[in-house]
Amino acid sequence: MKCRFCKTPLEHSFIDLGFAPPSNAYMTREDLSKPEIYYPLRVKVCDQCWLVQTEDFASKHEFFNDDYAYFSSTSKSWCEHAKNYVNMIVPRLGLSDESLVIEIASNDGYLLEHFGPLDIPCIGIEPTQSTALEAEKKGIEVVKEFFTAELSRDLVDKYGQADLIIGNNVFAHVPDILDFSIAMKNTLKSDGIITLEFPHLLELIKNNQFDTIYHEHYSYLSLLAVTKILAAAKLKIFDVEQVSTHGGSLRIYCAHEHSNKNISSMVNELLKEEIDHGLDQVSTYLTFQKEAEKIKNALITFLISLKNENQKVAAYGAAAKGNTLLNYAGIKPDLLPLVFDAAIAKQGKYMPGSHIPILSPDGLNNLDLNYLIILPWNITDEVMKQNSQLMSKGTIFVTAVPQLNFF
Repeated sequence: MKCRFCKTPLEHSFIDLGFAPPSNAYMTREDLSKPEIYYPLRVKVCDQCWLVQTEDFASKHEFFNDDYAYFSSTSKSWCEHAKNYVNMIVPRLGLSDESLVIEIASNDGYLLEHFGPLDIPCIGIEPTQSTALEAEKKGIEVVKEFFTAELSRDLVDKYGQADLIIGNNVFAHVPDILDFSIAMKNTLKSDGIITLEFPHLLELIKNNQFDTIYHEHYSYLSLLAVTKILAAAKLKIFDVEQVSTHGGSLRIYCAHEHSNKNISSMVNELLKEEIDHGLDQVSTYLTFQKEAEKIKNALITFLISLKNENQKVAAYGAAAKGNTLLNYAGIKPDLLPLVFDAAIAKQGKYMPGSHIPILSPDGLNNLDLNYLIILPWNITDEVMKQNSQLMSKGTIFVTAVPQLNFF
């Protein structure tokens, strides 16, 4: 395989998580009697542009289909993050009823719904029918296609160019990252702004967040790599913020390369931090496998000990990162019998690969649990607050990444 950006042959392995089904391919009871598709989950690093990326074994259409089960509005903390973003960006850019906002991967309208009361025109781009329909119920106009350079020309013909383009947790999800970047440039007004948020590769490495690796994430992004990619599309990064979402993310601000936007000192400071941590050195990437193995082995040992002691355990959050962890560790219902999740689209289904049943959190009140493992560790505080009654009954909350932690 060659680098999806610079086409350099990929020779260096970052991590090999074995074989796994797509992390959002939740199963019905009928599906359990059918063959399940597994793909290799291997990640490599390019030694020229430093883009960390999965090997390609399946198309985006297999991961982002009409039954896509991830609905952004399920997480209250993520919705609050989106609301705070709108409250910040509208006055910062002076957006009005004469502006145009486009969000790529608008999901169920979790963010664009906040522009409606402000009378700011907005359009969502969302290829998954399940989430797009929810956004349309909120009165949001949605273009139900993948965002590409070809689509960008149609968008400009129909709607004009955008004052603001938003892409939250989508830049890592696109197989042709340069085409996607060119599409953003095509769709942006000459004085427009792009903001992108994505999990920061530096945090992934520092905190052993290997469970954030799954097939839908084609790329794992550093500022070093993203700067090169956007520059190739004639876009420049002029500001960057570190945000706490998804275990540590970056929010970058981009404009056309000819823009008179001054480059913030934060951009160079963060680039220097990445270099200081060796993100431009192959050796930095070659030790990650061993750290993932330590986490996997600790979880297996813990769950086996609970079974031997007849302790009652369940998990919370049928998240993609949870599926990566469980499938890498080979965890099945004999060690972890139940997962609870607030997303209605997942309830009554089964986790891909592990086939652990997913139930509504309402059922938690009826259980006398010794331990509850929070799979989406990035929303631990939210989950513990929502289930405080369990703690009062003596239930111990657990996260497995970056190591076993007990609350």
